[in-house]
Amino acid sequence: MPGLLELDPGALAASFAIAVLLVVVGFLAIATYNDVIGLRLRIDKAWSNIDVVLHQRHDQLPALVDAVRGALEFERQVLDEVADRRAGYRPEAPIPDQATTSDATTEAVRSLMAVVEAYPDLKSQANVMALQESIERLEAMLAARRELYNDQVYRHNTRIEQLPGLLLAGIFGWRARPFFKAPPGTHGVPVVEPRP
Repeated sequence: MPGLLELDPGALAASFAIAVLLVVVGFLAIATYNDVIGLRLRIDKAWSNIDVVLHQRHDQLPALVDAVRGALEFERQVLDEVADRRAGYRPEAPIPDQATTSDATTEAVRSLMAVVEAYPDLKSQANVMALQESIERLEAMLAARRELYNDQVYRHNTRIEQLPGLLLAGIFGWRARPFFKAPPGTHGVPVVEPRP
């Protein structure tokens, strides 16, 4: 009669294989979870960086509008458009709404800059030039930060749509994040496409 300490080699090998499989699956689940959480935090940080530039632009626009208001009284529609877009900015709004407002404001600012370029007397004023350069710098920063944001969103969305992230997405309620983009033909008004 075999002793109690004797184990079947087949059962021992099966137990070891199951243990290794559980360790590998656990490692993949933890690594994927940590990756997705890291990407979510990077997306939030990237949006916070965009928000800083949006605040700075929001603060600069009234000075530019005031500087050119007298010389562009007959271009009132352009000035009103910039003022209306600026008034639409809500830092507490959801990211898709902020993206829409941001791109509409960018389009209005571009129109204003084009009008300023058309008036040499106005363009030569030092304060107008300084404000224009400041706004252009902020617009360039906004574009660069938007690109970083979209890159992080792409990485996040890809990660949760591939295995094993796809399996974990249902468990943890992960959803795709919206891109910040303006499709062709919309004249700068973005379409933010959240996933269901």
